[in-house]
Amino acid sequence: MKIKTKWLVLAGTVVVIGVIATIVLSRSAQPQHFTARVERGEIRDVVEATGMINAVITVQVGSQVSGVIAKLYVDFNSQVHKGQVVALIDPALLQGALLQATADYENAKANLMAARANLEKTNAAFVQAQADYDRTLGLFKDGIMSQQQLDLAKANYDSAKATVGGAEATVSQAEAQANQKKAAVEVAQTNLNYTVIKSPIDGTVVARNVDVGQTVAASLQAPTIFTIAQDLKKMQVYAKTDESDVGNIKVGKQVTFKVDAFPKDTFRGIVSQVRMNATTIQNVVTYDTIIDFDNPDLKLFPGMTAYVTIPVATVQDVLKLPNTALRYKPPLSQEEILALYKQYGIEGGERKLGSNEVAAAEKATAAGPSAIQPRTPRADNAVVWKLHRDNSMEPVKVALGITDHAYTEVTSVLHGDLKEGDELVVRTVLPKSSAPGGPGGPR
Repeated sequence: MKIKTKWLVLAGTVVVIGVIATIVLSRSAQPQHFTARVERGEIRDVVEATGMINAVITVQVGSQVSGVIAKLYVDFNSQVHKGQVVALIDPALLQGALLQATADYENAKANLMAARANLEKTNAAFVQAQADYDRTLGLFKDGIMSQQQLDLAKANYDSAKATVGGAEATVSQAEAQANQKKAAVEVAQTNLNYTVIKSPIDGTVVARNVDVGQTVAASLQAPTIFTIAQDLKKMQVYAKTDESDVGNIKVGKQVTFKVDAFPKDTFRGIVSQVRMNATTIQNVVTYDTIIDFDNPDLKLFPGMTAYVTIPVATVQDVLKLPNTALRYKPPLSQEEILALYKQYGIEGGERKLGSNEVAAAEKATAAGPSAIQPRTPRADNAVVWKLHRDNSMEPVKVALGITDHAYTEVTSVLHGDLKEGDELVVRTVLPKSSAPGGPGGPR
């Protein structure tokens, strides 16, 4: 009797296992759909960009003369005023050059005085020769002097006149040399003055590029010694914005941004300029959007990375659907999809990407997540797939509005029925037996 009971229990267990296996196999033969719900709420369309914080005015203070840094009077983060001495270059060599130029100038002035004295002497000799010639000419007319004596007086007169011209030329040359040496003195004095380096503006030292004892060479290019930011209480963000977003950015627009140093704080600024100078990286064109903001507490430093959010448009209490539903493609053949479109009265599906857009998307994917990703132009309408209780799908064609890149506004339903709470398919997992190529996987 006990043996018969055991066999009955065993047979019942086998039957139950068979029924369960049949149910599981029947369920696994059906595609498994993952859905997201249609919601109603607010959508804020924004432009997001990454930029760098900079001072409004930054001046690089350099050296116009070469030499060894003798003293540094300021350091990093030092507050400086216009005209304040910030560094000193060893002036020994330039002081020697000034002394030499001064001595040459004094020598040139002495030569000028000698030339002027010689000119006065030649003028006196010329006056004497002219008087002798006049007397000889008068006596010659009276028959007292001979022709030979007259010719000799005339020759002395002409020689004295030529000597005066030479003396005048010597004086002019001496004056030119004196002026040249004077200019050399001024140049040497100017170079000596350049050894004292002063701040051109009021501001804060944000960079020091030299140390005491270091030699700076200014023969080809002025070396930078300090970088001074004028006023760190008024700063700017240089945000790199995609060319597709430039048309939505308006001057005077209020923006917000965050930085890694203060992740819980939100900072505010105003768009002051969209610069027309384009930058192209990996075939992606960006423009600099300049954002002015106040920094009264000096919390933000130049060079920090800012994550900028520029609001474009906002809508309230609208029907919105997840963007994953817009990207979903059912695991059906093209003929089956077209048949479903025809069944539900849809004439055309969503806009297909062109060859250029496909190539750009493939290139961006190959470049990796760190590369700048171009935005794919969004269609004005799309087809989403609504899931019924019997596991069947219905295509619904909708017109799209703005998006926050997580949800997109539904401005109107073109074909079909869509309301708040409907389930839209975002992913499908096929059973192994029906998956393309053998093994099953998500679609």
